[in-house]
Amino acid sequence: MSSTDLQANEHFKRLIKRREQGAKEREQLVARRKGITDLAEEECRDHLLPEEDKEFRELTAQIKYKDGDLTRIDERISELSEEAERSRTLTAGALAVKRANARVDSVSEARTYEQGNGRSYLQDMMRVQLNMDADGQSVERLRRHAVDVAEFSAKPEFRDLNRTDGSGGFAVPPLWLMQQYLELARAGRAYANLCDGQTLPPGTDSINIPKLATGTGTAVQTADNAAVQETDLTDTSVTAPVRTIAGQQDVAVQLLDQSPISFDQIVFRDLVADYATKLDVQVIAGSGSAGQVTGVRGTSGITTVTYTSATPTVAQLYSKIADAVQRIHTLRFMPPTVIVMHPRRWAYLLAASDSNGRPLVVPDAGNPQNAIGTLGVVGAQQVVGQMHGLPVVTDPSMPTTLGAATNEDVVHVLRASDLLLFESGIRSRVLPDVGSGNLTVRLQIYGYLAFTAARYPASVVEIGGSGLVSPSF
Repeated sequence: MSSTDLQANEHFKRLIKRREQGAKEREQLVARRKGITDLAEEECRDHLLPEEDKEFRELTAQIKYKDGDLTRIDERISELSEEAERSRTLTAGALAVKRANARVDSVSEARTYEQGNGRSYLQDMMRVQLNMDADGQSVERLRRHAVDVAEFSAKPEFRDLNRTDGSGGFAVPPLWLMQQYLELARAGRAYANLCDGQTLPPGTDSINIPKLATGTGTAVQTADNAAVQETDLTDTSVTAPVRTIAGQQDVAVQLLDQSPISFDQIVFRDLVADYATKLDVQVIAGSGSAGQVTGVRGTSGITTVTYTSATPTVAQLYSKIADAVQRIHTLRFMPPTVIVMHPRRWAYLLAASDSNGRPLVVPDAGNPQNAIGTLGVVGAQQVVGQMHGLPVVTDPSMPTTLGAATNEDVVHVLRASDLLLFESGIRSRVLPDVGSGNLTVRLQIYGYLAFTAARYPASVVEIGGSGLVSPSF
């Protein structure tokens, strides 16, 4: 190492020591300042005494100065580190060039002692030791041989290699980015999130909600003292059974112990993600049997609007959605709150244009005029725009295999607050005893839900039919 390198190294060490000392002094200043506020807090004072305030401000100024000094030292340390790194890079490059030149030289010059060239290493050694090398040629050959040995040690000769395993490839191992483990893409629970979500009450397997079946009545009194209209109401109830969604994965203990990442977390995250997808599907289309809730589509009494067309257009769908809106106004006597459709149906609307090639659904930022809808954000499973003054939410769990051709989807217009979704928290379990004989651990999650759209079935209008076949783009 040169004297310049030694001086730079010593300077670097001094900077590190100065930085450590400065950080220690700063900590002491912060501790002294905190002691002032702690004392005021102990004495239940919401202000500092004049002398305390003065000392507090002085300490704050000293801390600020110390921060600046530490910043300057850090910058200098960084500069020296970068300079050292550049120096190492240049040195490595120079050595590489030197080795390359040496390899070129070695190719052009044969080694001093090679089989068949008539020279003998042992004979030259003997001539030198017995003082028989009068012309000095033996000494010269031994010197060149020493150079050959040194160069060969620095650059041993190999066959041509590549990255194929067995031909040098094992020296280039694959790099596994374990912290960037790719999780499985799953649909979320956009529809379920629109419902009136409530905590599932404990200690029950069914939630019953009283409901008026037929109501009272009023009428115009025909004359003074004439009979007043009297109509007896009748009642019924809406039942939402509590159902279970669960999943599990058996994992070898060795995988959990030896994996460099927390593999159990990967399993649990995937189980929870699939739980959300399955819950959303239950809300939309649960059959009401085989342990399923009765989803929106299976609820008796929801309104359906049939959209039949051999040549469907955006204008026709726009009219059907308007029809759905008015039906909720007419039958529920309250306004709808949202439109839900599959992402492909929203894309179909975005792709539509008029006879002049102008899009029918345009971004909000474009101050649209005479647009059938507007694009809010380029998002997924959330509010993406609006039509008829209502937000549009896309949900990939909306069915797309309906109809005779099994390629139709549906559009829902609904008053989402009338849909009740009761949920427990998702519970997780680790069960080592299940497969203990095989060193197997079972990772398990489960949760409970109850759902009903039967409080006000007229709050939901489903648009479906041959006009909603898979769109072409």
